[in-house]
Amino acid sequence: MYHPKQLIETLIAHPVLEGAGVRLHRGFATPQLPRFDPFLLFDDFSSSSPEDYLGGFPMHPHRGIETVTYVLDGEVRHRDSLGNSGSIRGGDIQWMSAGSGIIHEEMPEGMGGLLGFQLWVNLPKKNKMMQPRYQDVRKNIIPVTSTSAHAEIRVIAGRVGEVSGPVADIVADPIYLDVTVSREREFIFPVPEGYTTFIYMMSGTLAHGLQEPAVHKKGAILLFSHKGDHVAVRAGSSSARFLLIAGKPLHEPIAWHGPIVMNTKEELHQAFNELESGAFIKDEN
Repeated sequence: MYHPKQLIETLIAHPVLEGAGVRLHRGFATPQLPRFDPFLLFDDFSSSSPEDYLGGFPMHPHRGIETVTYVLDGEVRHRDSLGNSGSIRGGDIQWMSAGSGIIHEEMPEGMGGLLGFQLWVNLPKKNKMMQPRYQDVRKNIIPVTSTSAHAEIRVIAGRVGEVSGPVADIVADPIYLDVTVSREREFIFPVPEGYTTFIYMMSGTLAHGLQEPAVHKKGAILLFSHKGDHVAVRAGSSSARFLLIAGKPLHEPIAWHGPIVMNTKEELHQAFNELESGAFIKDEN
């Protein structure tokens, strides 16, 4: 007998302008704190028009958070102040832990359109000044499995049965799944009691529960209750594709300005003072 998590809020991603003129759709951010704890921000930067994204995100700092970039189609080139560089291509994901501080850029490329998402995950106080690191995961090592004949799942983080995602050793104990469910079929998935859980709709229609009309469409964010140990949804008249994301809340104070998230205003001021003075990047030794 399972206890389904209840749908407590539905949001629709709305257009915003970020970086050097990148037009994207934001699912949630500061106004939704702390309801999405440990998650801070979710953006859909997909577009078929290169002028919407080619300005990119030139060099900018991060401290105290993790950024998760999932590219399904197209390419995002990146480089940083630590000498790392590379590209995130279709099907790849990058889980970057900024920790004590990193300055980097993310520049979408190509004229054929772009499909991708970015999630920000908060770091707890004890890990905010950890050494920065990357987990770059290529498409070919992300396992694909199923919970039934009607659901295909790319497992990025967490477990589906005996299959584990390649992203590991993350404080938030995240679940990050790319799920496709056949038309008019059910999808029931276990998520620990107490975890923050949300779905982002990529395509098709989806109903929460197993009997309600399928009304949630592309761009919808579905936030579920902490109570309950399963998420239960059903695809509508066409197959539904969505991200299912969950993690353990931190329940810590947040001091957030721009790309830096700390626990106190004093820590935030220190971070920006160090950025101005050139002491932002810490010696790895």
